[in-house]
Amino acid sequence: MKLPSGSATTALAPANPWALVPPLGNLDAYISAANRLPLLTLEEEQAAARSLRQNNDLDAAGRLIMSHLRLVVSISRQYLGYGLPHGDLIQEGNVGLMKAVKRFDPDQGVRLVSYAMHWIKAEIHEYILKNWRMVKVATTKAQRKLFFNLRSMKQGFKADALDEDTHRSRLSEHEIGVIADQLKVKREEVMEMEVRMSGGDILLDPAPSDDGEQAFGPIAYLADAAHEPTAMIESHQRDMLATDGIATALTSLDDRSRRIVEQRWLNVNDDGSGGMTLHELAAEYGVSAERIRQIEVAAMKKMKKTLAEYA
Repeated sequence: MKLPSGSATTALAPANPWALVPPLGNLDAYISAANRLPLLTLEEEQAAARSLRQNNDLDAAGRLIMSHLRLVVSISRQYLGYGLPHGDLIQEGNVGLMKAVKRFDPDQGVRLVSYAMHWIKAEIHEYILKNWRMVKVATTKAQRKLFFNLRSMKQGFKADALDEDTHRSRLSEHEIGVIADQLKVKREEVMEMEVRMSGGDILLDPAPSDDGEQAFGPIAYLADAAHEPTAMIESHQRDMLATDGIATALTSLDDRSRRIVEQRWLNVNDDGSGGMTLHELAAEYGVSAERIRQIEVAAMKKMKKTLAEYA
């Protein structure tokens, strides 16, 4: 297998080109080996592609993939600015290359290199969007366009405006309009993506420090106990018992017991003081204060039993 004319390497391809790729995870060695792999001529590429489509020739698929590994390495370098491992970018790009080889039709009149670029970039884009942040920053088509173009477009503008809080160059109204027009998105989407990309991830519950001290995180002050599900259910149950439950329990008493309970515990005077005393009720019913107390205790026990059944 000859390299195309103009290549600095004139040696013939080995019988097994896979042997050029080291078996262990040395990224530099892998890149060096991928760049040494021979390219296919147009005739060789079409012959291998037809053999794959017609005969499911896996050896032909391997030759197509191996000859384009350097393309994946080259494309992956364009995405190093996102802070993700280069090896992972290459790996995802190789997945896209294999998908392209599987779908490549040699009769369409294009080279595999042109066809595979779309699939390689698509897989790398998807990997970056899933792993750049814990929270996915781009889901719609417009957000994806902004995510992969906003940073490079911002570099083309002069950083004449500096945000006083973040000390980052921020876009002016004119620059926002230019980006929105060029990418055919809304101005609001440009401003929203700039905010998303300028932010960072914060752990809600950080792990303890090396010295064993508990780290302080947002989870400590973000929790709202008033809206905690269990607390809300308990609060609702208390409200129900305090209204419908009490009313139901009072109906289980005779008239005298009910009035005693109401006057002792449920009536409040205008000055905020409590209801009638035992002696006042004793004088009204013509019995002793001790008898009023006994009636009250018996009524409270009966109400307690009724409330338990109501709950």
